Amino acid sequence: MSSNGLQVLNASCERGGRQLFKPTSFSIEPGQVLHLQGDNGAGKTSLLRALCGLSSLSQGQLSWCGQPLPQARAMFLQQVFYLGHALGLKDELSALENLQAATAIAGQPLDTPTAVNALKAQGLASRMHLPLRVLSQGQKRRVALARLQVSTARLWLLDEPMVALDSAAQLALTTLLQTHIQQGGMLLFTSHQPLALGDSVQTLRLQL
Repeated sequence: MSSNGLQVLNASCERGGRQLFKPTSFSIEPGQVLHLQGDNGAGKTSLLRALCGLSSLSQGQLSWCGQPLPQARAMFLQQVFYLGHALGLKDELSALENLQAATAIAGQPLDTPTAVNALKAQGLASRMHLPLRVLSQGQKRRVALARLQVSTARLWLLDEPMVALDSAAQLALTTLLQTHIQQGGMLLFTSHQPLALGDSVQTLRLQL
């Protein structure tokens, strides 16, 4: 069967020589959402990092649009966006500077008006020119989430995206994720709370 998304077959990760979870298989196709669940330390973050190439699987096979990785690695990396616990922001730069620097590094330079609108959508209109070090943790996370506002990636991998967000920011993020899915995007996320993303959400629980 042909695929236009991510396929994972018998994947597992190790830490210190110990298998974190039993081999697991799943797929995500356009318009689908997968909520990755598991106890603390079960390997959710390790799996997300391995999927986007920041670490390695101890076993398993990955495919993108029907082509095995690493043959399709270059195409895959252009179509995946990963946001983990470490936000990858610099305290000495402003929110606006951080957003433009991050998109430039990703090979998608962002003009100032578009960057400003993305930050405004995250409720940062009055904070975007301030050094990041004076922002709260929730505001810093919203700076990172502003990258989603302008992302052209088809697959979003988000590790606990709701952490440190107030109710208004959570609602804004949920709306953004809904739009991504409705436009044929794919989402794989971890969260200790459910996201209101409709019937497109599947769940996968990692087992030790």
